[in-house]
Amino acid sequence: MGVTGIAETTQYLTFKLEDEVFALDISKVREVLDFTTVTKVPRTPEFMRGVINLRGSVVPVVDMRLKFGMSRTERTVNTCIIIVEVTVDGERLVLGTLADSVQEVLDLGPDHIEPAPRIGTRLKTEFIKGMGKRGADFIIILDIDKIFSAEELTLVQDVRENAPSAEKDN
Repeated sequence: MGVTGIAETTQYLTFKLEDEVFALDISKVREVLDFTTVTKVPRTPEFMRGVINLRGSVVPVVDMRLKFGMSRTERTVNTCIIIVEVTVDGERLVLGTLADSVQEVLDLGPDHIEPAPRIGTRLKTEFIKGMGKRGADFIIILDIDKIFSAEELTLVQDVRENAPSAEKDN
């Protein structure tokens, strides 16, 4: 008996934050970029690292490690920015999430996914879709649409709109 709402085999992009392996539904992922210069935006929450210019669009970048109560992401040769599309309150928003490294694209069927544990994790579980199993290892499957609250995304949106020197596509 798998997790409700996950009926068929889905492809996930797996990535690491500290020693944990996380996964995102590949349909939410637009692309993976090498770590690039992130322009800091004043008066934003700590997890908001700033913005990048992605082919003329301003894309806010968030530090998932900070969002999850871990230490700040440090730049290494493997650090990358996963560009995702998030839907909150019917609004689509493109943002970059920092990851220590991207691992692989993985097919996981419903029989390889268990419900998120209610205890034993420092993460709030409402944005954990389930726990994927690969051999003896667990992969934390994230529901990217539920990680950020509407207020946080409004903030992210404001950052995008008020960022200097980017062509707005309104």
